[in-house]
Amino acid sequence: YVHLPHHYATLGVPLGALGGVLLLARVFDALTDPLLGRWLDGVYRRGAEAVWRWAWVAALVLWVGMLALLFPPAGVSGALPAWALGGLVVTTLAYSALAIAHQSWGARLGGDAPTQARLVAWREGWTLAGVITASVLPAVAGWSVTLAVLAVALPLALFAWGRGPHPTAVANAPATSTPATSAPATPVSATPLIPSDLRLPWRRPAFRRLMAVFVLSGLASAIPATLVLFFIADRLQAPQWEALFLSIYFLAAAAGMPMWLAAVRRVGLARAWLLGMGLSIAMFVWAAGLDAGDTVAYALVCGLSGLALGADLALPAALLAGVIDETGDRGRHEGAYFGWWNLAAKGNLALAAGLALPVLALLGYTPGTRDTAGLQALTVAYAVLPCFFKALAAALLWHGFVRRRPAMPLTQPIAESIVPPR
Repeated sequence: YVHLPHHYATLGVPLGALGGVLLLARVFDALTDPLLGRWLDGVYRRGAEAVWRWAWVAALVLWVGMLALLFPPAGVSGALPAWALGGLVVTTLAYSALAIAHQSWGARLGGDAPTQARLVAWREGWTLAGVITASVLPAVAGWSVTLAVLAVALPLALFAWGRGPHPTAVANAPATSTPATSAPATPVSATPLIPSDLRLPWRRPAFRRLMAVFVLSGLASAIPATLVLFFIADRLQAPQWEALFLSIYFLAAAAGMPMWLAAVRRVGLARAWLLGMGLSIAMFVWAAGLDAGDTVAYALVCGLSGLALGADLALPAALLAGVIDETGDRGRHEGAYFGWWNLAAKGNLALAAGLALPVLALLGYTPGTRDTAGLQALTVAYAVLPCFFKALAAALLWHGFVRRRPAMPLTQPIAESIVPPR
């Protein structure tokens, strides 16, 4: 998501064509997620071990797709956009299967709001460790070493996953930390053997409200993620610091996870996420005023906006787990919910790439430019537009989940802490 646009631009693919490729690939990736989620709900009904075995297949396909995507053979030099499209489809499809299976696994473990927030924070914290590695390695050691590290990391991750708590075991274990008023976990063995309904999540009002917030907030994050390397190289004129800036950003997100977990315990999931949105808006307003050579200031922006990213990573999925719990769908339809959830996340990335890059080209921006109008267009797209979408998301979160809700006590069930009155 971060490196590929810049990588293929340096191979000579025009920005307009590249934006079209990314849009098509990500739309396909997003649209297949609900189907993957429904299929995984069926796999879960055969037991957690069946899900884990399929994860090995997806991991292998993922690695092969990455290899093809990053090292196109010389024979396709005249058709690089088509090759990139095929590689993206294979890679993202495999990654989607892994991600939905893993997210559903965590949601099926159940628990109250702090418990789910802690589960998601640990998952996203370790994800950030991988993201930091993936951000730095290509610049420091090249793509060959990056793929070698991935080849080692994937089986290690799968072995760790298999040795962790299984939803069936947790569901049948005595409840020691979940409040008595929380909805009990549904044992996998007791789940009715019926197909997961793709439309079911959309019949839940709380899911629709949460999805609207998630889409707008995600779009505000996807646009700068697509444009960050262009902003660093051309607006700041500091391409040599790309790896450092990305490392600061993701390290700050990981380091801020305990802060957001503490905020959840004090004010609840929705209010904590709202604080993160406010911090993000403030940082991008600051970034809009930066110019060539403002590397120290941008490093601070990366650090503080990285803290805000921690809230975006840890809290929305915990809110979704609460919606699933409150509606009585836990243990049966997590795949359907997370399929739509990932569709929204990837739809944001598709829009960011498919719209931002061609629009920038139309406004006169080209990679490497020093033209004032082109750089101003880049700044508006990278820093100003995200603030607009994030502010809309914050308004919807306040109206739908915060305005009439009291701060959440430590032991309040997750569903009661997030779902507004009907």
